[in-house]
Amino acid sequence: MNITAPDGTRLGYRRVGAGSPLVCVPGGPALPADYLGDLGGISDEAELVLLDPRGTGASEAPADPATYRCDRLVDDVEALRLHLGLDTLALLGHSAGANVVYRYAEQYPDRVERLVLITPSTRAVGVEISDEARSEVARSRAAEPWYADAAAALDRIQSGAPDEADWAAFTPFTYGRWDDEAAAYDAEMDAARNPVAAQEFGADGAFEPEATRAALAALDIPVLVLAGSVDVGNPVGPLKELAALFPRGELAVQDGAGHFPFFDDPAAFRALVAGWLAR
Repeated sequence: MNITAPDGTRLGYRRVGAGSPLVCVPGGPALPADYLGDLGGISDEAELVLLDPRGTGASEAPADPATYRCDRLVDDVEALRLHLGLDTLALLGHSAGANVVYRYAEQYPDRVERLVLITPSTRAVGVEISDEARSEVARSRAAEPWYADAAAALDRIQSGAPDEADWAAFTPFTYGRWDDEAAAYDAEMDAARNPVAAQEFGADGAFEPEATRAALAALDIPVLVLAGSVDVGNPVGPLKELAALFPRGELAVQDGAGHFPFFDDPAAFRALVAGWLAR
């Protein structure tokens, strides 16, 4: 299915499951929504509306690459709402996609009814994540067979002098379980990413943390922040701080999960999110 964004860019989306619509904004940044799958089976509890960001998957690349910037992607979400004929949206954002959700809620506070933030990035709200916070989570994986190489790569990344091989060596930290299936899943995402869109996503002007935080502090709606207990990218502590920005924010922690909790343990993910949606 397709819609047309205000600038004329054709955007693709899919609908999976049944129930009340849950519009899903994928992360990456600049990944198509395919990697979300059925989000651990919560498509049995809600109809997932899976939007491919512009320039990815079934969505066209825009004429102006500057429209890949995070705050400008808000227009695409609003175009989808209008196309669906919904007065308000239940929005789910994963990873970098959460930044689009924050900025949508900032610009259209009367159009959001609830938010689900899965291992969310905190860039748009200015919640800082220290190297030590990430390293502490990493050290909890010391018994893993890949740990030594991954930890050395993390040290070089944090020192600001990584090479391309370090990013690959670091990857197991991203998952609650690292095996052939996880490696294949990760490789598919890498192949699908739009590098130009990823680079433009955080360009100057993309984020205004003070304004965004003020808007979210006035947002009187249910908000679920789900953290993975072993997510090195977005550890539990900063995500607890994120949840506290919302008047009705709640933090849930999926034990043993990394940055992709719906992949690591679909049943545990479904129990946490579907239970919250049903309330």
